[in-house]
Amino acid sequence: MLLTKKAGSASRDGAASPSNSASPFVHSLRRGLSNALPTMDRRAFLRRSGLGVGVGLAAGQLALIRKADAADGRPTAIGAGKVEVRRTVCSHCSVGCASDAVVENGVWVRQEPVFDSPINLGAHCAKGAALREHGHGEYRLRYPMKLVNGKYQRISWDTALDEITAKLKELSKASGPDSIYWIGSSKHSNEQSYLLRKFVSFFGSNNCDHQARICHSTTVAGVANTWGYGAMTNSYNDMRNAKVAMYIGSNAAEAHPVSMLHMLHAKERGCKMIVVDPRFTRTAAKADEYVRIRSGSDIPFLFGILHHIFKNGWEDKKYINDRVFGMDEVRAEVLAKWTPDKVEEACGVKEAQVLKVATWLNENRPGTVVWCMGQTQHSIGNAIVRASCILQLALGNVGTSGGGTNIFRGHDNVQGATDVGPNPDSLPGYYGLTEGSWKHFAASWGVDYEWIKSRYASPAMMSKPGITVSRWIDGVLEKNELIDQDSNLRGVVYWGHAPNSQTRGLEMKRAMDKLDLLVVIDPYPSATAAMAAMPGKAEDLNPNRAVYLLPACTQFETSGSCTASNRSLQWREKVIEPLWESRSDHMIMQQFADRLGFGKELSKNYKMQKVKGMDEPVPDDILREINTNCWAIGYTGQSPERLQAHMRNMAAFDVVTLKAKGSVKDKVNGYDIAGDYFGLPWPCYGTPALKHPGSTNLYDTSKHVMDGGGNFRANFGVERNGKNLLAEDGSHSLGAAITTGYPELDHLLLKRLGWWDELTDDEKKKADGKNWKTDPSGGMIRVFMKNHGCHPFGNAKARATVWNFPDSIPQHREPLYGTRPDLAAKYPTHDDKMAFWRMPTLYKTVQQRNIADKISEKFPYIMTSGRLVEYEGGGEETRSNPWLAELQQQMFIEINPKVAAEKGIRNGERAWVMTPTGARLNVQALVTERVGPDTVFLPFHFSGHWQGADMLAYYPEGAHPIVRGEAINTSTTYGYDSVTMMQETKTTICNVERA
Repeated sequence: MLLTKKAGSASRDGAASPSNSASPFVHSLRRGLSNALPTMDRRAFLRRSGLGVGVGLAAGQLALIRKADAADGRPTAIGAGKVEVRRTVCSHCSVGCASDAVVENGVWVRQEPVFDSPINLGAHCAKGAALREHGHGEYRLRYPMKLVNGKYQRISWDTALDEITAKLKELSKASGPDSIYWIGSSKHSNEQSYLLRKFVSFFGSNNCDHQARICHSTTVAGVANTWGYGAMTNSYNDMRNAKVAMYIGSNAAEAHPVSMLHMLHAKERGCKMIVVDPRFTRTAAKADEYVRIRSGSDIPFLFGILHHIFKNGWEDKKYINDRVFGMDEVRAEVLAKWTPDKVEEACGVKEAQVLKVATWLNENRPGTVVWCMGQTQHSIGNAIVRASCILQLALGNVGTSGGGTNIFRGHDNVQGATDVGPNPDSLPGYYGLTEGSWKHFAASWGVDYEWIKSRYASPAMMSKPGITVSRWIDGVLEKNELIDQDSNLRGVVYWGHAPNSQTRGLEMKRAMDKLDLLVVIDPYPSATAAMAAMPGKAEDLNPNRAVYLLPACTQFETSGSCTASNRSLQWREKVIEPLWESRSDHMIMQQFADRLGFGKELSKNYKMQKVKGMDEPVPDDILREINTNCWAIGYTGQSPERLQAHMRNMAAFDVVTLKAKGSVKDKVNGYDIAGDYFGLPWPCYGTPALKHPGSTNLYDTSKHVMDGGGNFRANFGVERNGKNLLAEDGSHSLGAAITTGYPELDHLLLKRLGWWDELTDDEKKKADGKNWKTDPSGGMIRVFMKNHGCHPFGNAKARATVWNFPDSIPQHREPLYGTRPDLAAKYPTHDDKMAFWRMPTLYKTVQQRNIADKISEKFPYIMTSGRLVEYEGGGEETRSNPWLAELQQQMFIEINPKVAAEKGIRNGERAWVMTPTGARLNVQALVTERVGPDTVFLPFHFSGHWQGADMLAYYPEGAHPIVRGEAINTSTTYGYDSVTMMQETKTTICNVERA
């Protein structure tokens, strides 16, 4: 039961106010529990308070109970100790909903959504409302465990750490550091994500990655290469200012439920809502216009819209002239190639509806485009993303309130983990793997560059992007001579990642069996544990394989920052102490580093705090280190003190603009939030002392750069084929001293402009020979922005054509596994690639083989996947939550009534789903017109069943999800994006039959 503020509930500053009287229920509860509670242990108390009374009533009332005397005169446990309210952030999707946790005697007894939060406004979805169970869940991994003779056995932490470390050293010595693969987590805080990238660097490898590779890497690459930064341009809140919103490949009502609050407010103000999706979703149910397209045909649809925009002269000509490069080439191709008949043939949408959408976009500006994994998870994901960007550029909708591309991320910190975490092709802040970047970070880390280089197998490997998480399977299984590193992968560390979120599950099982070392570090054991313990083929099993499970804390058992999809950072307070034998991820990193011989180097700049008697790096200090090196994306202004002040003063921020409504000094640290945008959304430039407010809407020239304004990034040179790449004269951010286009800031530009002497003497010493991204003083940024109103990343045009990508103009290409061989002949996929992210990657070979084998006749249905509101990600933690598990107990397939009739499948019956991989999934049938006759839909949150068999026996005892089902990705097929290795999950093929 969620309560509004009243006597005894949390006050806004984080204190709990006393209750002057208790309800009859409270008195009755007090009397009933008074004799029992003093002898109860913590777990018994939780079971009694959360389950014995009923969580809705008990959680809503327990925090109101104050100290009382039992019959024998002893104080009761309830209310006898200190009551604290600790502010945290939901650990599920990327909206960033704040929650207040009421903690009594060290026990989390109640939660309440934060009504003052400008992001969630006191709302939670089902997952957010069940956070307390995630912290105190009964099904967590409690102790370190090792797989012995097919069963998990409890071992000590010292034994686990020592044995794993010995194995890491053995493998690294025999096969090189690149023989180990490190899979990070989008559930890690910013500080933990950053520390893991630093840890892997000191281990001597770039073989690391995390969930963003398989959800939004195509977004990051496509958007960054269009206008500068690879992130959501505006915010959920700013969508209230849109006059039209087109959701394409986004089911926000289930995937990001609380974000819909802002869209519904926009609709109340007259915003038109368009939903484009192969499936009629809950989001589509709120739309003014629903458009059903064939999965993977986004480019024909988007360019069909553009055809009408160009044909009718509806494009924003001045905006394009001043701020966009290459639109003339796009215009010529769209008008010639994507005529209405070709659009309908490719995506199935008739001209009248395409024209209607184009007309709405033209007549209702500003408009925004929203997308998620429906656009990204394709072999042409980067091109689909860029097509959406081009549409918004043509309409002049980028860099304006109510416009932009609102790209909703999946996990609570997938944005931050991408920004500063374990990416295989970059250092934190998207700094490339160049010598200059390495030296920049070596200086910040306080270690010698040559020492880091010595950790790698060779200087060449230090600068070579690692294997992606989507392809670690092939790092194990591929022929060694075809892999662009010395050894195949021999060890894999799953550090907060679900294997069932990745494709090709049958091959993944084989790869797991072949490893020498498999380590799972997670609050829940994840499907990895069960897959590893489940018997495989004898010829695949490595007899010397060692498998370990290590219990990590949840984010409620530590502190740190996380970055919502809108780029706002929020600070989580520690809610409870680590339960059982769990340890925080950054403590585990430090303990591994100590044993591997680089512990002092890893934590050189951090204080240590004692947790359960052990040293743990202080998260605040890790963030301060991030503030010293991630200049390029503006992770430098968000000091712990500023973020913590924002969390304590949420009510002071405007709900629509996110700007502080006035001067408010934080009572704890005295920081004045005046002028700030909530969460200091990156880029928040310069040092914290500069007090840049953050940037709510990127590339907005209507604001001064010191008010979050900006322009497009000059990251692609100054000219191309004799044409200007910099912004035209007169196109600049408000108040800029330079009123035309200009390149990125470096020491030479500052000197030529005569502004060098505005630096202090100390700043001059540090900045000389540097650019704004490597100047450790931040002085060049201060002078350029504060003194002269100019943007340090320059002022250029966005790119409608991206010449460094396989297709400079986005091209529609049919998926590798499709049901339309006729269209594959017209729109073939890419040529095969060798040594792509260290791997050979097949395109035409697979597509042409499938056409020759007439595979579409054997598997005639397009199989696509998506999210449910009840579960999140791989689903292990949410399916282990009894309150959520009750809501959705079956893995299912949505099939159209026509298909159901043909197959003799009735609603609620079991069905087999077969794919070209040879996998067979046993699921429940949901007969519905949500999907068309050519498409079936399955959610991707399930695991725990394997081709019809329950895997319960293979989980550690007591640490298994309540709800188990087939993982769709046991059956999904081969296919990867041509730029980022994004897996192709939204468009593959299957057949269905009655079970």
